[in-house]
Amino acid sequence: MANPTIGFIGLGLMGSNMVENLQKKGYKPVVMDLNKDAVAAVVARGATEAKTGKELAEQADIIMLCLTTSNVVEKVIYAEDGILAGIKEGAVLIDFGTSIPASTRKIGADLAKKGAGMIDAPLGRTPAHAKDGLLNIMAAGDKETFEKVKPVLEQQGENVFYLGALGAGHTTKLINNFMGMTTVTAMSQAFAVADRAGVDRKQLFEIMSTGPSNSPFMHFCKNYAVDGVSDLGFSINNANKDLGYFLEMVKDLNTRAQIAEGTSANLQAAVDAGLGNGNVPEIFDYFLKLEK
Repeated sequence: MANPTIGFIGLGLMGSNMVENLQKKGYKPVVMDLNKDAVAAVVARGATEAKTGKELAEQADIIMLCLTTSNVVEKVIYAEDGILAGIKEGAVLIDFGTSIPASTRKIGADLAKKGAGMIDAPLGRTPAHAKDGLLNIMAAGDKETFEKVKPVLEQQGENVFYLGALGAGHTTKLINNFMGMTTVTAMSQAFAVADRAGVDRKQLFEIMSTGPSNSPFMHFCKNYAVDGVSDLGFSINNANKDLGYFLEMVKDLNTRAQIAEGTSANLQAAVDAGLGNGNVPEIFDYFLKLEK
């Protein structure tokens, strides 16, 4: 796909930086977002604004979504003036968000009826990496469709992984986030229990970090629980959403994940306690005050 026109919906911190990276590389995307300041910033650099998903899809060869939830993705796709109403034959939709795999496969089937393709390509790393085109991208879908958009993905990601059939990217991302957020939740509680027991948190870190529990996640937890620095950059609200999606996926697979249920319950409790906007290691504050 030579010199494709890119449509981009979702100009949050990650999406805005992804668009800036594309603009630095010569693309002039068509964009849409409810945040008019975010739209104005990218339009000032040469993008154009679409008022509806249909209008954007009618212009785009590749449509990129960087949205918050599966519900929002489905609304953008299926609205009367949404993407499905305007998508061109041969176009490709790429969902960079973290979505429910069953929803992804349903959207892919409906796009295929219009002659369009879909890739689910959730992201790893941070908005800072997005600005420099250094994301980790977990892409899945029809191999021919993937190869069609791979050159553009490689301009956005330092590592682009192809994972197989549509939905495998979102499945992998949910498993990854289950593991990561469970680790952070457990480590944060470990620091809180140490504090309640009169064990020095810094000393606990020094001991644990010399063994196999040492990891980047441990350092994020230590940075908050010991040093008061909250630097993971992923909110409790987002972690709570992703664990909910993981449990929904597990239910669709006709099994159960009791460890994930525990993580989800603790994240939800932290949200209910008003901590949802904080970064995940800040769940330490919830555990520190927790009474039986």
